[in-house]
Amino acid sequence: MNKTALRQKYKALRNLLSENEVEEMSLAVANKILTIPLWEKTYFHIFLPITEQKEVNTEFILHLLSGKDKEIIVSKADFATRNMTHFLLTDNTKIKKNEYNIPEPVNGIEVPSKKIDVVFVPLLAFDKKGHRVGYGKGFYDKFLSECKPDVIKIGLSFFEPEEIIEDVFEGDIQLDYCVTPNSIHSF
Repeated sequence: MNKTALRQKYKALRNLLSENEVEEMSLAVANKILTIPLWEKTYFHIFLPITEQKEVNTEFILHLLSGKDKEIIVSKADFATRNMTHFLLTDNTKIKKNEYNIPEPVNGIEVPSKKIDVVFVPLLAFDKKGHRVGYGKGFYDKFLSECKPDVIKIGLSFFEPEEIIEDVFEGDIQLDYCVTPNSIHSF
């Protein structure tokens, strides 16, 4: 399937999930993450979910990171430039939804992309080679290309992989892992 068809398919599949299913599967994803060898790392970038899109609820992962005293980074997107600015998440960080219902930090302590060790990546679908389909704006491919070469990229999905995404571009950045409620895929 191509990216357009996959976007439609997985938006529809996510739309069928109940709130309880989203919560249960999000917790299962968080529990799987505990088994990935990344806990010696310090700077973890995480997305705050668009609840209206039934994205993986990253609150459970936030609790894990906080409990392990990790530095947590969240981003603010600039839709005019397709750039993301990254901020340290602290007790004082004010979060506000933007016009697309994306929860974002209002301001805070900026963190450069090169400092980030692990990135949890939102996605709609992924394939068995570690390619992903997002919403199509290119924010994460641009952001990941600015990170250090050994940054660990972890996709989060409620669904298992497709065999192949047909229209992968050269600028698409592959995942290192993708975690689903039932498994961890390593690429």
